[in-house]
Amino acid sequence: MAKKQQLEVQGTVIRLYSQDEKDFICITDIAKQFEVGVASIESWMRNRNTVEFLGTWELLKNPKFNSVGFDGIKQNVGLNTFKISVKKWIEATNAVGIQSKAGRYGGTYAHKDIAMQFCYWLSPTFQLYVIQEFDRLKSEEAKRLDNDWNIRRELAKITYPLQQTAIYERLIPSKINPKVAGAFYASEADLVNMAVFGMTAKDWRSQNPDKRGNLRDFATHEQLVIVNTLQSHNAHLIRNEISQDERLEILNDIAIYEMRVLLKASAAMNRLKG
Repeated sequence: MAKKQQLEVQGTVIRLYSQDEKDFICITDIAKQFEVGVASIESWMRNRNTVEFLGTWELLKNPKFNSVGFDGIKQNVGLNTFKISVKKWIEATNAVGIQSKAGRYGGTYAHKDIAMQFCYWLSPTFQLYVIQEFDRLKSEEAKRLDNDWNIRRELAKITYPLQQTAIYERLIPSKINPKVAGAFYASEADLVNMAVFGMTAKDWRSQNPDKRGNLRDFATHEQLVIVNTLQSHNAHLIRNEISQDERLEILNDIAIYEMRVLLKASAAMNRLKG
């Protein structure tokens, strides 16, 4: 589902949205900043350099691009009778870099690469301001995501002592060598890892020799939430003297159920934001 946002550049509100990790910027909003207005979009598209830029972008990014239709357009560029609109461009070439939307959020949207080229055609100075605001927005977004991930990572650490205490009270014999005790803690940590990730910490390291950290450092937000709850569940199961094999099966069932719930909740939130 698309995520809608906006920039404000020199008093102009520019809508944008992200979908499938691709950012699109409303060039209709950009065009309104200048006297020529939205008519500038068609003027820009009639330019030979623009047509070649758009075609090259599609050839690089769009496996379904109709290069035959593109060749037909190129042959007519420069003629006095040559006209091209966003709609005709999309119909002739099956382009995806530019999109025309109707309704409340209507307008012509272009992939950020293309939108920046349009900005430059209109005004290199304005383009610099757009780039600055776009980078600022993405930087803030990355920080929010990173902070959210760190909070969940810390929550997983908070519940870990519950599991450690249960292991100490129920699984470790008295007067045992501390080095041996560590094996119990590692074993139970891997029990949770197996339930959530389907592998142990050692398995992950062998599969990712070039990565620093551990598998939980590369977990998704949803996985970290589940690790957090499973550590509490595991502590309860240990106190009730449930065997490790049984606990693994129980925890895995919980992990599957919770992941389904979290993914549905995440999809619902994205629909509300969209």
